[in-house]
Amino acid sequence: MKLLCVAGTRPNFVKISSIVNAARKRSDVEVVVVHTGQHYDQKMSKEIFTDLKLPEPDINMGVGSGSHGSQLAKILEGFEPILKKYSPDCVLVVGDVNSTLACSIVTSRARIPLIHVEAGLRSGDRNMPEETNRVMTDSIADFLFVTEESGLNNLKAEAVSPERVFLVGNTMVDTLLTHLEMATPSNIVKELNLEDGNYGVVTLHRPSNVDNKTIMRGLGEALHEVADKLPLVFPMHPRTRKKLNELELFDWFTGHKNLTVIPPQSYLEFLALQSKAKLLLTDSGGIQEEAVVLQVPCITLRENTERPVTIESGGNTLVGTNKEAIINAAFDVINGKIQDITVPKTWDGKAGDRILEILVEKLDSVGLR
Repeated sequence: MKLLCVAGTRPNFVKISSIVNAARKRSDVEVVVVHTGQHYDQKMSKEIFTDLKLPEPDINMGVGSGSHGSQLAKILEGFEPILKKYSPDCVLVVGDVNSTLACSIVTSRARIPLIHVEAGLRSGDRNMPEETNRVMTDSIADFLFVTEESGLNNLKAEAVSPERVFLVGNTMVDTLLTHLEMATPSNIVKELNLEDGNYGVVTLHRPSNVDNKTIMRGLGEALHEVADKLPLVFPMHPRTRKKLNELELFDWFTGHKNLTVIPPQSYLEFLALQSKAKLLLTDSGGIQEEAVVLQVPCITLRENTERPVTIESGGNTLVGTNKEAIINAAFDVINGKIQDITVPKTWDGKAGDRILEILVEKLDSVGLR
């Protein structure tokens, strides 16, 4: 079986890592990796291959940044020749970024079996580009691999044929469990003059937050009050830095003495920061999941989440962008008012192996090859 795996952003590579490694252990699977280049910053993209011990992608399309429309157009145009060159038996996409949707459309039009990993997640918010990408990709995928029970329920409600849907666990968790020990020796906490278990980590990147001056001012005010009680470190996404400067908020936002802004970190460095933190404040989907496995309380600065299992587990509190709600949730963690966190049973580090087993077994039997 020739399997072509597509990734475009750092989280995508974290998600495909265990799948690629599982494929390379098998004599009956040939794997080709395509990087669309949606993330191209050194810290956001290139270093991930070193951290995850992944070989360089077979192809880097180099699409770069741009509006949703321009990114989609570049990928749609550039991916078709790749399919013709490699003639894969199936194409695997992960997550919900523009690369996922664009490559899914080209694959479906080429009548090549399409695999979607992390299928079925729904926030219910169609204002999020990621939600549209998820729904559209799932609607044309031939195999849908699901990370949590909510995904099964969502796909059932959308009348997706159950024989195409498989609950396999979470490949992002596979990668975390494999690399956590490698991250432990990192000196980043000490270099930032922080104490293990006595600081918080902040990430913000979603346009619904960082593009809105009123929301970012409120978030900044909340973070400043939290920083009065607990040091915070903020590895800032390049786009977030750019938008804060455009909104003329950067100096004010980053001016608190206990809020340390640093560049994006490598996967292992960031994993070390997360694992030793007291709490995480984020608008990221993946960090919500990682927090559960790391047993670090997470406060999600969004009105919704496509990962409800993280809330059910006791590891995630959804607070939106309300200043008082953020402060109260953070102070509860700081003061020790936290719940026990339960890790979902299938988040056991074996999702990548399960996916390959199912693909090898099912591809012929369902008449797709």
